[in-house]
Amino acid sequence: MSDSGLDLMTGGSSRPGQRRAQKPPSKPWGRRFIVLIVLVVVVFGGIKAFGKVSDMLGGPADYTGQGTGKVTVEIPKGADGSQIGDILEKDGVVKSADAFYQLALKDSRFQAVQAGFFTLKKQMSADAALAGLVDKNNRVQGNVTIPEGSRVGQIVTAIVKGSDIKQSDLLAALKKPQTLGLPAAANLNPEGYLFPATYTVQPGTTATQLLRQMVAKTLSVSKALDIDTRARALGLTTEQILTVASILEYEAKKDSDYPKVARVLYNRLAKPMRLQLDSTVSYVSKRKGDVFTTPAERADPSKYNTYTNDGLPPGPIGSPGEKTIEAALNPAKGSWLYFVAVNLDTGETIFSNTYAEHQQAVAKLTAYCKTSDAC
Repeated sequence: MSDSGLDLMTGGSSRPGQRRAQKPPSKPWGRRFIVLIVLVVVVFGGIKAFGKVSDMLGGPADYTGQGTGKVTVEIPKGADGSQIGDILEKDGVVKSADAFYQLALKDSRFQAVQAGFFTLKKQMSADAALAGLVDKNNRVQGNVTIPEGSRVGQIVTAIVKGSDIKQSDLLAALKKPQTLGLPAAANLNPEGYLFPATYTVQPGTTATQLLRQMVAKTLSVSKALDIDTRARALGLTTEQILTVASILEYEAKKDSDYPKVARVLYNRLAKPMRLQLDSTVSYVSKRKGDVFTTPAERADPSKYNTYTNDGLPPGPIGSPGEKTIEAALNPAKGSWLYFVAVNLDTGETIFSNTYAEHQQAVAKLTAYCKTSDAC
C-alpha cells in the first residue's frame, strides 16, 4: 500500500507522524440569539428580584403623616386590598398601591372597609388611609328619613335636607311619574307609594333613582304583607288598603287605636255612611297646625272631601307605614261608627256606637280645648 493511500485512510498530512487539527464547526446564529435572550432574562430577573428584596428590606414607597387637602374616593363593592390600593394611589392618597396592599394583608382593620364614597386627604401614609376608610365620619352619604304619613311635598323637603339632590330635580322627576315604577293602580300618582323609611343616598344618586327606590320599597312591603290576597278577603283592593292606612296615620294617635279606627271606617262604608274625615279635607286645603277644618273647607267639591262624597277618597293622602297597613288589613272587632280624640296631648280617643254617645265625647274635647294650647 502506498504512502498516499495511507494518508487518505488516516487523514494524515504529507508529513509522517503528524495529524491535521480539525476545525470546530461554527454555531448557527439562531442558537446564539437564544443564549442572548436567556442572559437578558436572567439579568432583568435579577434586577426585579433585587427590587423585591429591597422592598422587603426597606418597604414599599409610602408617605408619612395624616396628609393634607381633601379628596373624595369611591371604593367599589367587592374591591380587594390590591384594587383599593390602586384606587388610592391613582387618587393621590397613598404614595404606592403596594404600601396599602401590604398593610391590608396583615391589618385586621381592613376587614371593616366597606364600599362607598369616602372623604380622605392626599399624601396620607398607608396606615392613615386605612384608618380613614374605617372611620364612619369619613363616609360620604346622605341619610333621608321619611316619617310615616308623609306627603309628597314633605318628602321632597326631607330629601333636599338630607342629600345633595336638588328640589328642582325632584320636581322634574315627579312630573314624569311614568319613570318611577308605579303600579297601574296608582294612576301615575306617587302619593302613598313613596315608602316611609330611612334611605342612604350615595353621591351621584339622581332624583328619579331615589324616588324609584321608595316606590320599590312600597311594592316590596306590599308583597311581604300579601296585601293583594288579604285585601280581597275584605272586599277591597290594594290601593284602597293603602288609602285606609294613610288615613289612619292622621286620624289615630296611638298604635293601639289604628285597628279601631279602621273598623269605624269599614263599618261606615258598609252602612253606607259618609266617612266625614277632617284628614281628607285638610289634604285638599293643605291646612297645617291643628286637626280641625272649617265649614268652607268641608264644602270643597274635591273628590278627596269625604264630607261631600261617598266612600273612600280616590287614593292615599300620604305614605302609610307597616303598622297602619297591617291595621287596615286586620281591623279590630267592634260596632263603632264614631271616634274623636278627647286629649290631643296623650292621644286619648273615645269610640262610640251612636251619635248621642259621640256628642258626649265631643263635649269632652271642647272642655279640653278650653285649657289646652294644642287645639
